[in-house]
Amino acid sequence: MTELLVVSFILILLFHYIYFLLKILFGLNKLESNLSVKVLNEFVSIIVPFRNEEKNIAQTYKNLTKQNYPADKYEVLFVNDLSEDNSLKILESLTLQKNVRVFTVPNDYSASAHKKRAIRFGIEQSKGEIILTTDADCFHSEEWLGNLLKYFDDNTAFISGPVEFQSDGSLFNNMQRLEFAGLVIAGAGLIGSGNPTICNAANIAYRRNVFYKVGGFVYQMSLSSGDDELLMQKIFNDTKYKIKFAYDKKALVSTDANPTVSDFYAQRKRWASKGLFYNNKALIIKLVLIFLFYLSLIVQPVLGILFSKVFFISLGLSILLKMLFEYLIITKGSKKLFVSTLLKPFLITELLQVPYIIVAGFMGMFGNLNWKNRKIKR
Repeated sequence: MTELLVVSFILILLFHYIYFLLKILFGLNKLESNLSVKVLNEFVSIIVPFRNEEKNIAQTYKNLTKQNYPADKYEVLFVNDLSEDNSLKILESLTLQKNVRVFTVPNDYSASAHKKRAIRFGIEQSKGEIILTTDADCFHSEEWLGNLLKYFDDNTAFISGPVEFQSDGSLFNNMQRLEFAGLVIAGAGLIGSGNPTICNAANIAYRRNVFYKVGGFVYQMSLSSGDDELLMQKIFNDTKYKIKFAYDKKALVSTDANPTVSDFYAQRKRWASKGLFYNNKALIIKLVLIFLFYLSLIVQPVLGILFSKVFFISLGLSILLKMLFEYLIITKGSKKLFVSTLLKPFLITELLQVPYIIVAGFMGMFGNLNWKNRKIKR
């Protein structure tokens, strides 16, 4: 009897996860009609918070000032978040264009949530009706800005754009690129299905008035992250505005993958730390069920060895369906969004994904967090 109950619970977790994947897959199909026919006339402010980016800041300045978009229609605000290297000096040594300004966050501005405080300070100094945030270590093509903004219309308040890791040809890099692409594609599909859940602050845009209407970051300043998806979810839950995904590789930004396994692990811990702070309790329950499904993939072989071979059957079914639907999703999304094929390390990435999600998810809730030489609070 106990064995039957455990197997039944495992199957419930499995079919809940497959239903989740089907929503992503169907959501990707709906994204094709997201494009607006309206020309955006609002002024745009690009906010670039930076800390210790001396290797990237000059190139980022060059990319953002060479956009194929009218220079009198947008501005770029670089906001220094107390850098300890030469980032600020490098920026100040450049001959800045008229639509570029550089700021440093005052020491007494806010004592927590460093990146969010930098973005909030930048918004306060900005002039744009549309706020766009990106990171100082990202590469932006000349077509990026225009292709992201074309998804706006009068009923849309938030645009999430695609982000990819740049390739260096190594196996670890390719695995990161595939795993990260899966997250981006999942976020796109969930937006398409009307369930906006995840996005990436390296490539998002939103209406300034709506940002203030939902309270900005006021309810998030105790958290180290959340300047992206927590804001997106709040706009979705508290207003009638649409959330869209820029389903176009021309709207893509790219950034370097993590150089080491420890950096990768630390990044995923930070991302996982936001989960329990979602306002939508039903969403939290769904994510907990997904976490339990991943945990079951580790537990089932142990149960099979100790108790009954039936757990090996449920394990095989779980792995088969998980891999099938994830492969379909990544194949569909990568053809639309990413320049090169990502699927070569699919099998090994699938194998290693399970333990990393369990460990990073757990430690993201309870472990210590670090970012750019800072110990940060959850």
